[in-house]
Amino acid sequence: MRASFVVYGVLYVVIEMVGYQLELIGWPQITALDVASAVTNALLWVALVAAVLVALDVAGDRWRRHRREQQRELAWDARWHRRQDWDDAGPITVASWRSPMPALPPAAARPDPDAVPRVRLL
Repeated sequence: MRASFVVYGVLYVVIEMVGYQLELIGWPQITALDVASAVTNALLWVALVAAVLVALDVAGDRWRRHRREQQRELAWDARWHRRQDWDDAGPITVASWRSPMPALPPAAARPDPDAVPRVRLL
């Protein structure tokens, strides 16, 4: 129902624009080229107005989506910042699911540097 009103309104505006342009020329001197020019000009204006309306609709939709996402992020941040136990808690301990590693064998004693024979190079 609403779409039909829009279509009738657009047709009315186009007919009025064509009539106005033809009236400026003068009804006795009208040629087919004048009619085609008037119709083309009227439809060009309708197309431009439709393009502006579509651009505004798309921009408004993107803006609303951006605002909704921004509000979600703010709500998420506020929810987590309200929790004081995260700030007061100490380090988090985690139990390992692996079995404990076997102990390394004891290290051998380091050799005495004086007891090691030194090789003299020529």
